Amino acid sequence: MLAAVKTLLAFDYGTRSIGVAVGQTITCSARPLTELRAKDGTPNWDDLKKLLDEWQPELVLVGLPLNMDGSESEFAVRARKFARRLHGRFGTRVLMVDERLTTQEAKSMAGHRASYRDEPVDAIAAQLIMESWLGEPDCGKEP
Repeated sequence: MLAAVKTLLAFDYGTRSIGVAVGQTITCSARPLTELRAKDGTPNWDDLKKLLDEWQPELVLVGLPLNMDGSESEFAVRARKFARRLHGRFGTRVLMVDERLTTQEAKSMAGHRASYRDEPVDAIAAQLIMESWLGEPDCGKEP
């Protein structure tokens, strides 16, 4: 029996930009999708709703920016708040995913040197967040 395809969206939360990636569980693959502008961490919720309506994800992943020692950063509190708002506004299932070092890796992948305008670094970071979750042994199974 074949498993059903599950569509996922991942978010790399930021105060000025929120990276978005899309993926699915059949091939456990992801790709950068877009970046949403944010004002002090608040996105345009209508733009976010359009993405959710278009992709209809069964699960949404939000990057959790932990400190290198595993403790929660001040920014992690804001990312959790964003995740709670996603769930509260849209009823989506949301999981937090450790995102340590994804932005640095995304910059390296994008050949990023001086400006976030040059490459979609935040969307690439969202892709990396999703790929880390998809790389778990239970990829595609109910969390």
